[in-house]
Amino acid sequence: MTAGRLTSATCPRHTPCTSPRMDTPRARFLTACLPALLLAAPFALAQQSPPAPQPLDTIRAAALQAVGGHDATGEARLDSRLRLAACSQPLEAVATGPRIAQVRCGDTPGWRLYVPVTLRREADVVVVTGPVRAGEPIDPARLSVQRREVGQLDGAVFSDPAELAGRIPARSLGAGDVLTGNDVQAGQPVKRGDPVVLVSRAGGVEVRQPGIAMGAARVGERVAVQNAGSSKVVRGRLTPETGVVEVVL
Repeated sequence: MTAGRLTSATCPRHTPCTSPRMDTPRARFLTACLPALLLAAPFALAQQSPPAPQPLDTIRAAALQAVGGHDATGEARLDSRLRLAACSQPLEAVATGPRIAQVRCGDTPGWRLYVPVTLRREADVVVVTGPVRAGEPIDPARLSVQRREVGQLDGAVFSDPAELAGRIPARSLGAGDVLTGNDVQAGQPVKRGDPVVLVSRAGGVEVRQPGIAMGAARVGERVAVQNAGSSKVVRGRLTPETGVVEVVL
């Protein structure tokens, strides 16, 4: 080395150069561990799992309760492959029909879907045991009470044959059919020549007069009636009250 001139320190060939400043226990630890840490980092990232989706059973339970109530049993159908973000708050569910529920997550952003629901509910109900024709009074001998699945029925069911007194089938029924409120109507039909009562109302006053049906009609239908006193023919609507035809003035 020449006086007054600084030169870089040289190391013997094949001998690693180490700065005295870096030759500490911490430095030696980092030097030894850093390669392992660098190799482990990608593996650790690969092991991180994606966020868990919303459990499908919670969606099914919410839909079933919305349609059938707290004690409902049945099935809410969902595609098992469905993956929705987990909701941070309780799910909201409302019935949008007798067999479908809307389930939504109120998060931002959230999600919403419609879930078909099949209810399972059994009850003792009135069942037809023989053919029943539409428009004809139901023969009590053709009714019985049986235990049936009623979760899929539309309309109210009957538990006592006495509830059907005076009811008329709105459609023909066969043996084994469960009677519902949609299948029957109150009152009895009339046919040509049947005696009826004409009712007219005006200004809070009701007038009743005897008459003769000039044709056939079911409850709710219009029928021509001949006034027994004046022989005048008028048209009115057959009411659920047996044999009563209301004339609207």
